[in-house]
Amino acid sequence: MGFVFDTDGFDKVMEGLRENYRIYAPVRKTGEGRFTDTDVIRYDFVDTLDQIELDERSDYSFKEILMPLSETMFFFTEDEIKEAGFDDRPVIVLARSCDIHGLRRLDQIYTGNGPNDDWFYERRKDKVKFALIGCGEACANSFCVDMGSNRTDDYIFSIDQIDGKIYSDVKDEDLVPVFEKAAESQGEVAPRYVTEAEFRVERPEEVPSEIFTDGMWDEYTKRCINCGRCNFVCPTCTCFTIQDLFYTDNGKVGERRRVNASCMVDGYTDVAGGLQFRKKNGERMRFKVLHKVYDFRKRFGYDMCVGCGRCDTVCPEYISFSNCVNKLNARVKELEADGDER
Repeated sequence: MGFVFDTDGFDKVMEGLRENYRIYAPVRKTGEGRFTDTDVIRYDFVDTLDQIELDERSDYSFKEILMPLSETMFFFTEDEIKEAGFDDRPVIVLARSCDIHGLRRLDQIYTGNGPNDDWFYERRKDKVKFALIGCGEACANSFCVDMGSNRTDDYIFSIDQIDGKIYSDVKDEDLVPVFEKAAESQGEVAPRYVTEAEFRVERPEEVPSEIFTDGMWDEYTKRCINCGRCNFVCPTCTCFTIQDLFYTDNGKVGERRRVNASCMVDGYTDVAGGLQFRKKNGERMRFKVLHKVYDFRKRFGYDMCVGCGRCDTVCPEYISFSNCVNKLNARVKELEADGDER
């Protein structure tokens, strides 16, 4: 069911929603960007429409609501282990189509990747519903169209701001009374979605074994500084590490935390005995690229990357992930052609 609002009307909708939910949405943080006098757009809890950034993609994804950067799993003493609590109030997350597609990837890893689901993820996910922010045009550096994440029907309601009016398509029947009460008019509403993007990618269907030792990755050994920013802004990166914090010198009282980790930073592949599986940054880039557009698909049937373009935007060395994917595809074709000639 579709509804049209003025801004005051939609504030009334948000007021009604806040009776049962906290609302989590992209917010522009003025002057808090990476450089002097620049802004950053990141998710935060909001109360009114004017707090929400609807025109530009957020610099960081929504995933911290489901995967806190640092989360206490349990507390322990010599005699007892106690699970850590969490804020279990229901949440509505406003996200773009690419991020909602990213949620499917998170679910796949944490609840569809083996015999045991991740309980810490699942208990948060059960409290979260997703609303769609429509996209009138492609975001900077995005290639969502080629990754198939440019549109979705998996939302409880949508929101588009056009010429000062708010247009919403409401799919959750329980929310209809809240929207109906404040609406200026009703009718058919369809959320906007991107049909063309500036950047295009082509992924290889198969990857020959030679690509794992190919010289194409050496470029990134020189360029990448393994800061991990690309991983931390990505809506589909799921890696974490475990840390124990001890309150006493004997190490018998404390807490266990899981903390976001990154395949691009030092220490991620360290194992007992001082071995490190991927020392060079080029090797790490190879692992990330192949995981996003090949390995994950081989296992689950669809690509991990959603083409949001955040990694390109945040990289201090201006490494373009879409360019990495296209280089991979071109190199695979070269290797296949060489094989045919032999």
